[in-house]
Amino acid sequence: MTDPRPDPEPHDSGLLDVGDGNHVHWETSGNPEGTPVVLLHGGPGQGTSPRMRRAADPERFRIVLVDQRGCGRSTPHAADVDTDMSVNTTEHLLADLELLRAHLGIDRWLLTGGSWGSTLAFAYAERHPERVSAIVLSAITTTRRSEVDWLYRGVGRFFPREWERFRDGVPESERARVTAAEGAGALLAEYVRMLDDPDPAVREHATREWAAWEDAVMGGEPGGDANPFSDKPGRDLAAMVRICAHYFANGAWLEEGALIRDAARMADIPAVLVHGRLDLGGPLETAWEMVRNWPAAELVVLEGAGHQGGEQRRAVLSAAFDRFAAL
Repeated sequence: MTDPRPDPEPHDSGLLDVGDGNHVHWETSGNPEGTPVVLLHGGPGQGTSPRMRRAADPERFRIVLVDQRGCGRSTPHAADVDTDMSVNTTEHLLADLELLRAHLGIDRWLLTGGSWGSTLAFAYAERHPERVSAIVLSAITTTRRSEVDWLYRGVGRFFPREWERFRDGVPESERARVTAAEGAGALLAEYVRMLDDPDPAVREHATREWAAWEDAVMGGEPGGDANPFSDKPGRDLAAMVRICAHYFANGAWLEEGALIRDAARMADIPAVLVHGRLDLGGPLETAWEMVRNWPAAELVVLEGAGHQGGEQRRAVLSAAFDRFAAL
């Protein structure tokens, strides 16, 4: 069951100047002397929320939340069309995390999160394995172009009407081209163009159509949120969709398959990876391929669960945190 206790209040927070005119919002809650854990939110561009302060036991962990560039309480906000998206890439996010870790005086921290947060966690841990005590992740992705193509085109075979609506959200003059293209790249590039359009009506239309597609794929899970995208407040939704399109149209600027190929760099990091067998948006094979290259990682498959995972996911994650609390 959901924890009935109120979310713990942060004991410290701030805006960290990370360069390029960007300031990322961070906060710490829980036990100031506890094991440090940083939550890497999904999206990209989802931002954090007070309920995420319960990502781990606040009595045993020092919980760090950070809004990645362009979203949440970070500035400038991606909902503003003038915000420069060229300085919002995976490399920038990795550098921001290192700046924040040093700013907070943390030597090593546990990485947690899900979906896009798992991609960012793998990229960070492979870059800085000496800074990671353990990893606890759910809804595993590595943002390979093959995964992006599945999410924004391939899974449409299960949702043909909804995918046609998503495809037809682009201008009529472009529909034949994006339909004929291999993979989802042309379609996503067109959404990027619309989300950067100076006309707010064009941006609002693209945001609405993108959110409807995400809700169709992610929202049918028993016990989950039926509208995990479109339930977000308008400004937050606009930022999230713009950031998602920006990252996914560019394969997150990651070499295809590199995160799985280089998993051996995390060989000494214990990990629990949790994934729903019925996750249509991100099939289980990615998590499976990752653990095959990473013997220190344990994969827990949630039967009957999808991308959100529900109470099953929370129970498994809680047990994983219990194992790693003293690291």
